[in-house]
Amino acid sequence: MKKTIMAALLTVAANYAHAGTVLVVLSDQAQLDLKDGKVMETGFFLNELMQPVQTFIAAGQTVIFATPSGKAPTADQKSNDVSFWGGDEKARQESLAMLTTLKLTAKTGSPAISFAQVQKIGYDKFDAVFVPGGHIPMQDLLKDKQLGQLLTHFHEKGKITGFTCHGTIAMLSTLPDARGFVSSLESGKQPAAPANWIYKGYNVTAFTDAEEEQAKGFLGGGHMKLFPQDGLTAAGANFSEAKPWSEHVIEDREVISGQNPQSAKAVAVAMLAKLKSS
Repeated sequence: MKKTIMAALLTVAANYAHAGTVLVVLSDQAQLDLKDGKVMETGFFLNELMQPVQTFIAAGQTVIFATPSGKAPTADQKSNDVSFWGGDEKARQESLAMLTTLKLTAKTGSPAISFAQVQKIGYDKFDAVFVPGGHIPMQDLLKDKQLGQLLTHFHEKGKITGFTCHGTIAMLSTLPDARGFVSSLESGKQPAAPANWIYKGYNVTAFTDAEEEQAKGFLGGGHMKLFPQDGLTAAGANFSEAKPWSEHVIEDREVISGQNPQSAKAVAVAMLAKLKSS
């Protein structure tokens, strides 16, 4: 099945070279390790993925999904709340319907491919990359070496790179020793910011410490090992935050980042505007 999908995607990459092709990167994990050995069932936030994907597709973009192993990603069912769609039940239902049509989370037949397959297709075949949030990027994407290589390619080519909420933490994957740096932060240490980080000095946003405090009920009494704001700041980014739960998008060079679930669609709109002008 994966070979069939791979062949189809290679054809898509060739046939749509003249149009925009957006790579959407997701975790393939379904649990987040918390402090004190606790574990939280989680995944991507539904609106953070689907509102941008719907926006990309409506604009005529080709969307390809990838996870580290090619395993189907998992949705955080706690995010299936109409409040994340601004109270618009019709919009929520439309997002869920498209997710079902895409079969992205299906145990068999998911269109998700692996990072290795993305590399085989060729990073240059993609015009933009987008990483949505939900807590799960904190489990693996922030220290995934292959993702770091992909993002480094996009940085070097100045190609549009979008993040929303906890997804922005994926920027840490480009650190020279992302795994060691993250491990130090999670253990409570304060490692020196690497002088050669490719995103050093970038203005970015992500889910804020204030929002983490207000959303701690999601953790079921547990505590996260690291917050996005703290990790990005420690690595050398300039962190921007607005009022909790308000739409806030920051653009700096090729990077477009959104603060929270409320910013997801705005990130996609900003990415499309940049694609159109590039």
